[in-house]
Order: sequence, then structure tokens, then C-alpha cells
Amino acid sequence: MSETMRAITQDVYGGPEVLREAQLDKPEPGPSEVLIRVRAAGVNPTDWKHRAGQGFLGEPPRILGWDVSGVVESIGTGVTLHKPGDEVFGMLPYPFGLGSHAEYVTGPARAFVSKPAEVDHVQAGAIPLAALTAWQALNDTADLQAGQRILIHAAAGGVGHLAVQIAKAKGAHVIATASKSKHEFLTGLGVDELIDYTSNDFEQVVSDVDVVLDPIAADYRSRSLQVLRKGGVLVSILPYDRDELVAEADELGVRAELMLVEADQAGMQAVRELVEAGKLRAEIAGTFPLADAAKAHAQGETGRTKGKLVLTID
Repeated sequence: MSETMRAITQDVYGGPEVLREAQLDKPEPGPSEVLIRVRAAGVNPTDWKHRAGQGFLGEPPRILGWDVSGVVESIGTGVTLHKPGDEVFGMLPYPFGLGSHAEYVTGPARAFVSKPAEVDHVQAGAIPLAALTAWQALNDTADLQAGQRILIHAAAGGVGHLAVQIAKAKGAHVIATASKSKHEFLTGLGVDELIDYTSNDFEQVVSDVDVVLDPIAADYRSRSLQVLRKGGVLVSILPYDRDELVAEADELGVRAELMLVEADQAGMQAVRELVEAGKLRAEIAGTFPLADAAKAHAQGETGRTKGKLVLTID
């Protein structure tokens, strides 16, 4: 008889109530894969959007989750980077390599790096997807340089607050939009200028920006193009309506890039180094046992979360 594991599954699209705990067969690692005993896994907006049918995946059933922090249980053929017993963290290949909201998950060995000893599994489980998104946006896509001015929208959110820290580590001047109640938190992260989006139109109070990071889309993207200096770049992590946005940017003499996060060992190494140096830390908005995944989704969907939500697995 196959060994089993607990996992959070969904059989249909819908609200948080469609998530259920199930007993499934424990997976086995294939060539170049590792089997990880999951200790903590972040819950991200992409999780509840895919649960509701807004995403790239086919029809359920499925196990959601891309963030992983845990312990290598076994390794597949050809794996040399990790050994059983190693503590690792990383992101499963996005979007089709999901499945971390379970006791065990398999994934490519090179999607994971050693977990920093300085942080626990909850902290490590909160970081990968959001931090990789921010790193790939700021470093790989925008090539953010020391002394440049960056505007980060939704700066207290999962991606936003990690992007703030990465931008500061790179020596940038950081401008952030957030509600007034989150300004003290962002000041503590080193934000140089704060804009309360509930009382100010950001395009009226900021200009000559080198980079804008946008995790919101809607009208924020067009408005953000207006604050860029000539040659500046908008990076949106919601990659739809690309042609229209790129054409608008071209007319203004700026650049618009629409990106999806990718599993990236070099990026994870950079993220780990920032964590080890004390320059990158996730704000934990709440932790939930695996069985309460629906509660984590419900809290996330309020849109008021500061930082990251994390599922923990004993």
C-alpha cells in the first residue's frame, strides 16, 4: 500500500469553502527531483486567484501552493545539490509546478537552495515567490541601480514590502504608495517617501521616477507611465493587455515590461544572501495550520494584509 499524506485540494472553482483536506498518495521524486517534507508554505494572491478560476491552470482537482520551506526527504536520480536531511527553501516552477500546500511535495532540485540558519521555516516559507518576483522585477528586468528613484505600489503587501527591502539593499531611493495606517511599518523598512493613495493621486505628487513596480494593474499602469522620466521602465507583475500598454509607453518615451515570476536558482541564491545579511525579512501577517488553509485564503482576499500569510505543517 502506498504511503499517504495530508493535502489541501479543490475539486471545483469557487470561494475558500471549496478547499478541503484530503489523504493522497505521497509523491516520489523523479530524475533531477527532490521530495521535500514541507514545514511551511506561503499563501499568495495567485493561490486564491487560481482557486477562483482566474489564472493559467486547467480545471481542478489540484493542490495549490508554490512556496516551500522544509526538509529533503529523498532525492531522485542524478541529484547532487541536496541530500536527505537538508533544510531547503524555494519556489516550485510557476505556474504549472504547484502543490506545496501538502505534507510532501516534489520539485526540481535546482528550484531550491539551502535555508538560511538565521531564520525559521515560517520565515523561509513566506519568502520565495514574493521575493523572487521582486528580485526578477527590480534586478533582472528593470536593472535598478544605486541612486535611482523607484516607485513601489502596494508597498506593504507581500511582493511590495520585500521589493522595498531589495531596492534599499541596492541603494535606490524608494517612494511607496500605501494607506496611512501602514506608513509607520514602511518607514521602518527604509522607505524615503510615502504617499497615502487614499488621499492623494500619486501622479500628482511624484515625477522623474526611473522605475515603477506595479502589482495592482487596473488604471495604475497608465497612471504610472506618467511619472516616469524619459527612458524609465514600468514593471507590471500582472501580464495582461500587454500590446496596449507597450504602445502607450512607446508614445511617452518610456518602457513597459510585463513579467511572470520563474523558478530561478540564481535568484534564490541572491535572495538567500540578502536574508543571511539581515537585509531581507518577510513580515508575517498570520500563520495557519494546514487544515485552516481556507481561513488563510479568506484573510488574504480582504486585500488588507500587511506582509505574508503562511501555512504550517507539523
